[in-house]
Amino acid sequence: MMRPRISQFVFICLALCCSAAQAVQYVDAPPLAKTINEPVADVKAADVIRVPLITWGGDEATILANGNAAKTAPNSIFAKKGLKLTLVREDDFKKQVEAYLSGETPYLRGTLGMVNMAAEVLARDPRTAPVIIYQLTWSNGGDCLVVKPGIKTAKDLKGKTVALQAYGPHVDYLAKVLADAGLSMSDVSIKWVKDLTGTQETPAEAFHDADVDAALMIIPDGQALTSGGKVGTGAEGSVKDAEIMLSSKTANRVIADVYAVRSDYFKVHRSEVEKFVNGLMQGEEQLSALFKDKASRMKDYTETIKASAQLLFDSPAATADAESLYADCEFVGFAGNVKFFTDANYPRNFSNLKEQIQSALVKIDLLAKKAPLTAAGFDYSVLKEGLTNVVGVAVPKFDTAQVAGVIQRKQQQDTLNQGELFSFEVFFQPNQNQFSADLYADAFSKVIELASTYGGAVITIEGHSDPMGYLKAKKQNATEMSLGQIKQAAKNLSLSRANAVRTGITEFASSKGVVLDESQFAVVGHGIAKPKTGICGGDPCPPKTEQEWRDNMRVEFRIIQLEAESSVFKSL
Repeated sequence: MMRPRISQFVFICLALCCSAAQAVQYVDAPPLAKTINEPVADVKAADVIRVPLITWGGDEATILANGNAAKTAPNSIFAKKGLKLTLVREDDFKKQVEAYLSGETPYLRGTLGMVNMAAEVLARDPRTAPVIIYQLTWSNGGDCLVVKPGIKTAKDLKGKTVALQAYGPHVDYLAKVLADAGLSMSDVSIKWVKDLTGTQETPAEAFHDADVDAALMIIPDGQALTSGGKVGTGAEGSVKDAEIMLSSKTANRVIADVYAVRSDYFKVHRSEVEKFVNGLMQGEEQLSALFKDKASRMKDYTETIKASAQLLFDSPAATADAESLYADCEFVGFAGNVKFFTDANYPRNFSNLKEQIQSALVKIDLLAKKAPLTAAGFDYSVLKEGLTNVVGVAVPKFDTAQVAGVIQRKQQQDTLNQGELFSFEVFFQPNQNQFSADLYADAFSKVIELASTYGGAVITIEGHSDPMGYLKAKKQNATEMSLGQIKQAAKNLSLSRANAVRTGITEFASSKGVVLDESQFAVVGHGIAKPKTGICGGDPCPPKTEQEWRDNMRVEFRIIQLEAESSVFKSL
């Protein structure tokens, strides 16, 4: 059910056989509550507790904490806490749920979206009501939305057919993208497939069908369909003119990977669960240190990567795949868990994501109604024991100079709409230069939400000016020099307004306790160059009504994907 990375050799072979593949067999996706009837039993008493893994980079920290072994190794992080675990990879989420209900394991491992899909069936019995105990990672590059020609922005998905794995990690991904474009799941037609990758029943295979317009999939499949992540040529299994519209490198705060535990087990074994979570945090710190310092710690690094390859890919030789998994995720660590579970102001916190996900699932009948899903409510002052990094440090994600250069080039070439994911506008009054939160709170809140969700996107704040002063001066036969000065003054004013809006957003966010990455924002002053009324003979077309006149007095927000512009990202 998860999104494993597969080796380049394997996905090329899969791509080459696409043309010979039989037609995809689409499936129904009724609520899990209608498909899972496993009787609930108490957690089986055992000296060794079974803990599920999935094929994802976040689980490599769990493997390290267990001593790079399926069974807890002596002197490992978990062993030192008195834990005895057996790690079992189970990528079929439905089977995980069945094992959880039957008491084979008290733990559940998946994305927050997947756990929410199961929330209704898990809540049938108070013993199995899930408690979310830990966030491992955010997906940061491992998942993508591939589209066919004609789909340039998220709004263009309206009325389209999207292929999606049933009960997989991308259901809430699609729901969030649509919601941010002002759409809902009912605005698209969904074709469900059984598997995520590696078979003939996947979104990547479905994308070859003429009546499928878009599909969500893991990044290697997306790269195969788009000739290496560029534009599909139609050769070697790619689809002609297909492109990756959006990946989780840009939408890096959508897919959250978590662990949940049964309520009955948590009540009786809370101390043990806290030790497990603390061990996961220590494992994450040690794994991050290994990747950072692998040159000087090659022996330890190799041992961990081989163990991860064995447990996640059934082969110790699949080290490249294990390394790719790590690269596709972003560990949140102690500080990230505190933020996710306790910061009420954080737009992408547990409570907000749960509400968004369940609302979307109810709309497409994957949930009959919203179901209980609670957080553990840990005392994090206890859980920080043994950790070295308990303070999250916000690091600017973008090189501001490089971003400014890219945006300037796009402005000169009139290509700012290329890579656009979302856009919306706010309007101002004549001679207005201040943009206070009391007038623009809704717009500012939307910007903060988008900035928090699409942390890998650049947000442009583009000011526009009223062209009437220029048009009146030209009608009065003003000199070219005078007209040029009016244009420049309008451009300067529009830039000043864009800067005032950025300041207003930053101050509004600060008042809400939200810290924005200011390197993510770029201001643009268009002046009178892009009026709503259009261009007539090289000049702005005169407004015919008061409304057309007022519509030119606007600031536009544009969320732009710049993944192809690798220079804009600061190296970590």
